[in-house]
Amino acid sequence: MINIRYIPFFLFTFLLFPLFSVGQLQKEFINRDTTDLTFTGTKINPYAVEYDTTAKLTFSGYFDTYYAYYTDSINPNGFCKFPTTAPRHNQVGINIIQLSAKYESTNFRGVATVFGGDCPQSSWSSHLNFIQEANAGFRIVKKLWVDAGFFRTHFGLESIQPRENVTMSTSIVNCFEPYFLSGIKLTWQQSSKFLVQLHAFNSFNQYIETNKNKALGFSVVYSPTSKITATLSSIVSDESPDKQNYNQTYCYNDFLLTYKSNKWILGFEANYGLRTNSVLSDSTKSAFVFSNLLLAKYRITPQWALYSRGEIFSDPNEILTGKIVDQNSQLIGLDILGGTFGVEYKPIPNSFFRIESRYLQSKKSESIFYYNDASQNYRLEFIVGLGLWF
Repeated sequence: MINIRYIPFFLFTFLLFPLFSVGQLQKEFINRDTTDLTFTGTKINPYAVEYDTTAKLTFSGYFDTYYAYYTDSINPNGFCKFPTTAPRHNQVGINIIQLSAKYESTNFRGVATVFGGDCPQSSWSSHLNFIQEANAGFRIVKKLWVDAGFFRTHFGLESIQPRENVTMSTSIVNCFEPYFLSGIKLTWQQSSKFLVQLHAFNSFNQYIETNKNKALGFSVVYSPTSKITATLSSIVSDESPDKQNYNQTYCYNDFLLTYKSNKWILGFEANYGLRTNSVLSDSTKSAFVFSNLLLAKYRITPQWALYSRGEIFSDPNEILTGKIVDQNSQLIGLDILGGTFGVEYKPIPNSFFRIESRYLQSKKSESIFYYNDASQNYRLEFIVGLGLWF
């Protein structure tokens, strides 16, 4: 029988011994276990993080401000028709302000860009509106990469960023082409002259899926010389609701040709698309859309340049534009011509100051513009833009 006087001694020994044992175990394993025992997060992965020492991480920023004037009424949201860049009338605005991080190594790459301003508010995705792009990829084998995430468009001569464009404004066709896509890209860079990509996206010009179908496509880029590049891109999708009892399969094709020298930048774009069961007057027939774009920029000096753009766009059954109404609130297709002229001054290489004017004209039967209490089939634009990147 244990004497009651020894019970406190046994209790003290019982409590102290585990603490002493744990301390000894920690001392024994501290030089062998890399796990930080004080880490309060997940225990399934080691606390030590591995890094690719060959990688290059770069940060960059860009913003541009503008003043725009349109001979047209604005929408209730405060934007002009066909809004992309410089979408607000008769006021100074911030078009885009953005920050980017880019990661590059031998076998892995990634990029993420967040942005704000009038441009993303007027024409970007309503889902995760602050993300311009966020994707990552790795090398499968030599010359073959796979990338996944959110992407900026690969269609068209023009970007959402004015610094990457010849003009401040965006052409009508590039206004309606996909700006943003989410999915997977498989890229084979055969050489500096030849590239092939296969695409699988959630949908056409959306970050999120709209039905059970995926948008599938490809791009081929060929550069026979350092000055000439030709690109062919195509995408097939069906964005009709899953419960709809007929398919509206869409096929869109885009051809680009560019020429760049010390003095000249020339660009040509041709687009052709069709969608089944989409003619306004007969829903059993296929509808078509086509457009052409011609761009030219002449560098007078390293600081001064002149530029111009001609455009034609025809979508009589609204398969790319969506619903457009005339002065009588009647659905109409859009047929429009446009001409842009401007001058650029670059105070420093990573900047621009542009002054430009554009004239748009639709058919007489398509009086989609409204100015001074009257409907009209034309619009004049005046834009001044100033941008900087670093």
